[in-house]
Amino acid sequence: MDQGIIFKIKRYALHDGPGIRTTIFLKGCPLACLWCHNPEGQHPEIETMRKSDGRNNGGNEHEPVGWKVSTKELLTEIKKDCIFFDTSGGGVTFSGGEPLMQADFLGTMLKACKAHSIHTVVDTSGYASLEILKRIADITDLFLFDVKVVNPEAHLRHTNHSNQPIFENLKWLDQSGKKVIVRFPLIPGITDDKENVAAIAELLASMSSLQQVDILPFHRVGSGKYHRLGRYDPLAETKLLTPGAVRTVQQQFETHGLKTGIGG
Repeated sequence: MDQGIIFKIKRYALHDGPGIRTTIFLKGCPLACLWCHNPEGQHPEIETMRKSDGRNNGGNEHEPVGWKVSTKELLTEIKKDCIFFDTSGGGVTFSGGEPLMQADFLGTMLKACKAHSIHTVVDTSGYASLEILKRIADITDLFLFDVKVVNPEAHLRHTNHSNQPIFENLKWLDQSGKKVIVRFPLIPGITDDKENVAAIAELLASMSSLQQVDILPFHRVGSGKYHRLGRYDPLAETKLLTPGAVRTVQQQFETHGLKTGIGG
């Protein structure tokens, strides 16, 4: 497909893969994670939101969220940053939303980047058909793969979908020798209990192609966006984790021999 819908281009990104990167955010996500920090990327269609969060000085003026872009147009934007990619070992990262929801456009973009020797990363929840993942994996250098909750009922409750296809896809990536960095969102009262962390650590310790685990502590970056979209923020009252609590979880992973990082 020669056209897709994106909602943000982030230049000089330092935490979306190796080196200096340009991160492209694609519209649409099948999950509805309670802690989503890009709620404007959930709906696949172009929408609008207020320019301010409405809590100060009114804020009734709206702006579009998302725009259609062709492969040629987007590749032109990406190539503007090639000098930074070349000097830092960086490249382009496709995020979202869930980039696998626009698999045809994503595949076209990945091939175009490959043709220009641009390193590619796909930042994914892993929720997609195995057929789609296989097609994308052949033209992707590195996956940033979210692993959230092991318990099936809890995963369904907090994200609105089963985690079965996610773990099946992660297993396939590992068995296929694809490079993977797992991202673990550390959410108070949801993902941070010892049993969940231990189960995830045990699972990841069995992987042979895992590069490392990035722990992503809960933050409030998305809070104002919910107000601007006219939506309810389900974790508005959730307190931030202390550095000590984050370190404790990091140590749980490290006791399984896993390389870890905070943020990413």
